[in-house]
Amino acid sequence: MNITRRRALTLLAAAASTASPWVRASASAERFPQRPIALWVPWPAGGATDITLRLLAELAGRQLGQKILVENRGGAGGTLAMPVLQQAAPDGHTIAQMPQPVFRAPHIQHVAWDPIRDTTPILQLSGVTFGLLVPGTSEWRSVDDLLRFAAARPGELSIATNGVGTTPHVALDELFARHGLSYIHVPYKGTAEQMVAVAAGQVMAGVNSNGFAPFVDANRLRLLATFGATRSRRWPNVPTLRELGHGIVAMSSYGLAGPSGLPLPVLQTLHDAFKAALFAPAHVAELAKYDQDIAYLNSADYARSMRETFDAERRAAERQGLSHARGPA
Repeated sequence: MNITRRRALTLLAAAASTASPWVRASASAERFPQRPIALWVPWPAGGATDITLRLLAELAGRQLGQKILVENRGGAGGTLAMPVLQQAAPDGHTIAQMPQPVFRAPHIQHVAWDPIRDTTPILQLSGVTFGLLVPGTSEWRSVDDLLRFAAARPGELSIATNGVGTTPHVALDELFARHGLSYIHVPYKGTAEQMVAVAAGQVMAGVNSNGFAPFVDANRLRLLATFGATRSRRWPNVPTLRELGHGIVAMSSYGLAGPSGLPLPVLQTLHDAFKAALFAPAHVAELAKYDQDIAYLNSADYARSMRETFDAERRAAERQGLSHARGPA
């Protein structure tokens, strides 16, 4: 009887040893998260995206029973979180914001990462409002005023954006190219320092996302136009570039992703926690401060949207003559 029992225990131990990778993975998923989660934000601290994501992380952390620590990595037009995701273990403890430039950069420059291949989409969160702004004391009160200055004094107009290759930069290039005009591009790492520079008159104008809202409300900046398909609900008297006849619509949805290969239970846990945080009244109110709405997509729909965005950016790069032949990443 004892020999039989020992043999049975030996067989069970052998089976457990053979299945240990699956057992360990399942146990790990069940215990997730086991430690604080790092949320990488590819913008400097203090901007609108950083502020709203910090609140989102705090609320999601309560759902998960672990802190979510925001790590800022600004620069390179909002793409610096991609190498982090590419190199991170797919255990759910490293995630990042996915802004529009990560889908554009691989088509216009050589990068070692791929936003589709190297990520697991978690959910889409929101989108931003872009605007063309001047100091509150500026004599310019319309887009035409700014363009007339550029035409009359070539090489003198300085305009800031939140980085080379960002959506504001691309849209601005398109606007000036359509009119055969030029400007001096002044890239910043993020919204906060850029808006301070424009308000102080260090640069003559700026194009950025919704972080400009408090500056506009305080009359430190004047909003000449927004870049959406329709007028902003917050500033209904401000025209869009499209209705002014410039033919430009620029919007930028964003979400969260983890490294490629996240286990399904971990992905579902992250999705559920961030979805609850996304719709929390405190977070909805914070988004509203920056003229943002919820643009939720679940993991599968966000994955599909990411692929569509990636393809659309490739076509845009080809159309604008910016595309390069992509070699092995």
